[in-house]
Formats: sequence, C-alpha cells, structure tokens
Amino acid sequence: MKELVERIRQAAFWPMLQKEFLQMRRDRLTLAMMVVLPAVQLMLFGYAIRTEVRHLPTVVLDESRTQESRALVDAIRNTGNFDIIANVRSRTELEDRIRRGDAGAGLIIPPDYESAIKRGRTATAQLIVDAADPLASSSAMSGASLAAAAHGATLLGGAFTPPLELRVRPWYNPALRSETYIVPGIIGVLISLTMILITSMAIVRERERGTLEQLIVTPIGKTSLMVGKILPFVLVGYAQMTVVLVLAKVLFNVPLRGSVFVLYVITFGFITANLGIGLLVSTLVKTQTQAMQAGFFFLMPNILLSGFMFPRAAMPAPAQWLGLLLPLTYYLQVLRGILLKDIGLAFLWRQTLVLLLFAVVLVALSVRRFSKTIE
Repeated sequence: MKELVERIRQAAFWPMLQKEFLQMRRDRLTLAMMVVLPAVQLMLFGYAIRTEVRHLPTVVLDESRTQESRALVDAIRNTGNFDIIANVRSRTELEDRIRRGDAGAGLIIPPDYESAIKRGRTATAQLIVDAADPLASSSAMSGASLAAAAHGATLLGGAFTPPLELRVRPWYNPALRSETYIVPGIIGVLISLTMILITSMAIVRERERGTLEQLIVTPIGKTSLMVGKILPFVLVGYAQMTVVLVLAKVLFNVPLRGSVFVLYVITFGFITANLGIGLLVSTLVKTQTQAMQAGFFFLMPNILLSGFMFPRAAMPAPAQWLGLLLPLTYYLQVLRGILLKDIGLAFLWRQTLVLLLFAVVLVALSVRRFSKTIE
C-alpha cells in the first residue's frame, strides 16, 4: 500500500494535477458556476415545475342567468381546474379574451339552459378551450367532462334523458398535436440560446486574443462599439428564424395563420434583448469558458419557466414571477399568437413594448458595464 502511494506521488501527472487544482481554486467564478449553480437550479426547478394544470383562467358567458346556470358555473369552478376570472357580455368578447391569452377557456351557457332542464330535455352548454397547449387543454377538457357528469348526476332524478351535455371545443389546435405547440417555441429557444452564447463570448474573445487593445486606441465610443457588436448578430438571428420557420412549415406542418411581417417586426426586440444579455454576460466574465457556462445558465430557465415545455398556469406564483423576467416568456406568446391564432399588434402590443423595454435596458446596462480598459 505504501509503495502504491509513493508511486502515485512520483507519477508524472501529479504536478499537473496540483497545478490544475490550484488554478481552479483561484478561479472562484468558474468553480461557483460548476458547483453552486446546478444546486440552485435543481432546487428552483424541482419546486417550480408542475405538469398538472390547475386554476386555468376562465371567462363565462351566461346567457341564461338563472339559478341552474349559476350552479353549473359553481360546479366547473369547484373542480379546481378552472378559475372564473370574468363574466363577458358577448361571444366576441369571449373569443378576444381567449385569443389574446387573458383566458385559457370560456364557458357558454345558452338562454334556454334552465328551461330545457325543467322540461326534462338535455340542456347543452359549451366549453371553449385554448388547445394551442395540448397538455393544459387535455387536463382542462377532462376536468370539465368530469364536472359536467357529476353535476348532471345531481340533476338526473328519475329521468332517463341525460339532463346535461357539455360540449367541449378545442380551438387553434383541435387535433392536440404536440408539434403545433412545441415547434414555435423551439424557434424562440434557439434564437435565445445562440444569441446569448455568441455575444457573451464576443468581448471575451477580443480580450483573450489581445485584439481588444486595438479597439481601445480607436476613437469609437462605448455605445458605438456595442452597437457595432450587436447589428451583425441581428441579421444572423433573422436568418436563423427564417430557416426554422420554413422547416417548421415543411417538416411539421405548423400553421402560419398570422402576419409573418408583424412577427419579424416584433422579433427585433426579442433578438436585441438576448444580444443585450449576451453582451452583459461578456462584461462580467473573463474567459470564454465562463461565458459559455453563463450562457447555458440562461438555457434552463428559458426552457422550464417561460412556458416552452410546461404550462405557466401550473407553476407556483413565485415561479411565474421569475418567468416574467425572461424575454422568451413574452416572445412565446407572440409566436404562438401570430402563428396559431392569427392575432396582430392590436392584441400583442403589451408583449411588444416589454420586449423593446428589455432590449433598451439590457443594451444600456451593457454599455454602462463595459470599460475600454484591459484588466
């Protein structure tokens, strides 16, 4: 045993091993990224991710306005799958609420609902569900069917005719194809990932290669330097988006119902916001390895908290608040709204303004953080 220990100490790799551990200890930022960040992300995402969709925002168009119709609304609410957020006055208002994403479902009770029950006929009601997200809509539809069956049993009495029929209509993705929901999200994830990774390494690469010295002695201001770094990658982002959109249509038959021009206009804010994140990261780290690790740090929240894979309605409130800090959260609403629902700026102006605000703040912060000196 002693001979084995002695041989290990005399091995040629031992000095190199000591040197690497010493360098790792001195590079505390990289060490923290490798050890601390995975633990933080595990606790955050383990707490945040939920696949069971509950409390889906729901609007009600009650054209009957009777005791029986209110009992149906209570039965739907009591399932826990639906949160009644508003009563609307028309089908147009109900449709607009669902299209813009304010509501995930809409319950329509016709005027003759109570009279049909009292006459022993089958009363009908309709539940419209935003099926752009198959996971959330499947849970909602099954919950509504169970609630209608249970409520109908209480009305049955001695009658043979089923007293209640709840007709569920999935909108925007009636076949519940997962590709229709996932593929538009992939566009946003790919743009976000590549823009952050590429630009986070931009300033760092200049520093490591020594070419940052040439930029320092030029009369170019900090703002001009940062804008010059960003603009080429904006074109790269648009080219990437175009390729993915074409492939999404050809390979996966993803619908393109809305205006592609409007999508391209809004995308400018999203691309610039992610470039701003990348530039900000490049001013905080010192090596390309650190820049890459920091870039991937943004990948997991983008995938798990933005609504790309898991419905945000199923997440706890703190996780939803964190998701609001991600540009991808708003861009996914834009992508799915335009591609799947054919909505435009009239419904998406809030998301557009938020993306532009992200872009301005992040680029301005990057310019402020950047110092034309070599440390």
